Amino acid sequence: MPSQARILNFSAGPAVLPEPVLEQIQAEALSLPGIGMSVLEISHRSAPFEAILEQTLSDLKTLLQVPDGYRLIFLQGGASLQFSMIPLNFLLPGARAGYIDSGSWARKAMGEARREGEVITLWSGKAGGYRRMPRQEELETPSDLAYLHLTSNETIEGIELFEDFNTAETPLICDASSDILSRPIDVSRYAMIYAGAQKNMGPAGVTFALMREDLLARSRRGLHTMLDYSTYVENNSLYNTPPVFAIYVVGLVARWLLAQGGLEAVSELNQKKASFIYKAIDSSEGFYRGHAEESSRSRMNITFRLPSEELETAFVNQAAALGMDGLKGHRSVGGIRASVYNAFPLSGAETLSAFMREFARKQG
Repeated sequence: MPSQARILNFSAGPAVLPEPVLEQIQAEALSLPGIGMSVLEISHRSAPFEAILEQTLSDLKTLLQVPDGYRLIFLQGGASLQFSMIPLNFLLPGARAGYIDSGSWARKAMGEARREGEVITLWSGKAGGYRRMPRQEELETPSDLAYLHLTSNETIEGIELFEDFNTAETPLICDASSDILSRPIDVSRYAMIYAGAQKNMGPAGVTFALMREDLLARSRRGLHTMLDYSTYVENNSLYNTPPVFAIYVVGLVARWLLAQGGLEAVSELNQKKASFIYKAIDSSEGFYRGHAEESSRSRMNITFRLPSEELETAFVNQAAALGMDGLKGHRSVGGIRASVYNAFPLSGAETLSAFMREFARKQG
């Protein structure tokens, strides 16, 4: 499909991919250069795929500026499986884990952890309607925690954490599924970062994780093979057949991000995209009501309401007719959600902003 026929994809995930990446996938779909087979056909034990895997991991290390002492792996099952694997591996009998209750995905992670052991809530945004993230000074971290878990971006509520917390000796674990690679982070503050790929990294079907070696050293022994992080680390993600195609695409996206100037440049562009839409909300004299407090406004998922559900339906329908898809809010909260991940074009944010202003002028 030629690029001019593509619509604007505001979906929260699986999400928009860079057009140059899609074009390279198309060009190499029948046969990888010099290989004579499609990436959909090659063995995960083959030298060509091992080269793809190593280059992908290397580029991700470069993008995230991963220091020594960390291992990077690919898994399956999405972030949702990690909600279970993390307590299975690290919440040892008699220990307890701390969780930050920032919204829908944090609550799901907490629910799975409670199946394995004691969980305490260090901070919750529930009373305030999940409109903001916590601040460092609001956290009192007990020294006996097995780990502290947080979600850096809540896609449903549209709030994002922009601070890398200092939790001293307590291992900090972050679900970064919806904002990974969108801005620089201080990896050294985290014992583990994990993410489903289908927002900013690539297609659905592969999950990325990096973890500090000292965290791995304290993990539970005797787990089922595929639920044990050491299985993936010791076998370089190749114990069983990994999602070969998805990892290949993650590699192409990583290379594209490096070509854009890395995460500093990507972060600046993401801020510009989000600001177009937030300005349309702020200048609407109350016609649009943003959910997030200003300090926690997500640059990935911009959520807002209109004066009535009827107007929200009209907004979504009229936008779709103009080639803007995926703007309906999550079914659990309603409203509007514009997801503008790394690969979403700046021109698309400008187009939505202009539509919002015109819609408010006509309907306000």
